[in-house]
Amino acid sequence: MCLLNVHLFISGRVQKVGFRFFAKMKAKELGLSGWVCNLPDNRVEVVVVGNEEKINKIIEWLHQGSPLARVDNVEIKDRKIIKKDSFGGEFSIKRIKNF
Repeated sequence: MCLLNVHLFISGRVQKVGFRFFAKMKAKELGLSGWVCNLPDNRVEVVVVGNEEKINKIIEWLHQGSPLARVDNVEIKDRKIIKKDSFGGEFSIKRIKNF
């Protein structure tokens, strides 16, 4: 089975609006694994692992975000094919990440 690992940065009004919670819910709904994290510069960082169809669906969702969010940009930093899901099928919310 071919899996994708995609690393993204989302900017706009994406902190303190439930963005991470809703991203986790959407990822779980799609059967994706990975994590989501607020950054000190007010962006949100996301890493997702899954099949291409489901990855495309969450990327589409990330362009809209949670109900109170305003997404200005979704930057795909990295997109690579992997053989194994290093997250074991789990999707988590991480604490603020320092650069």
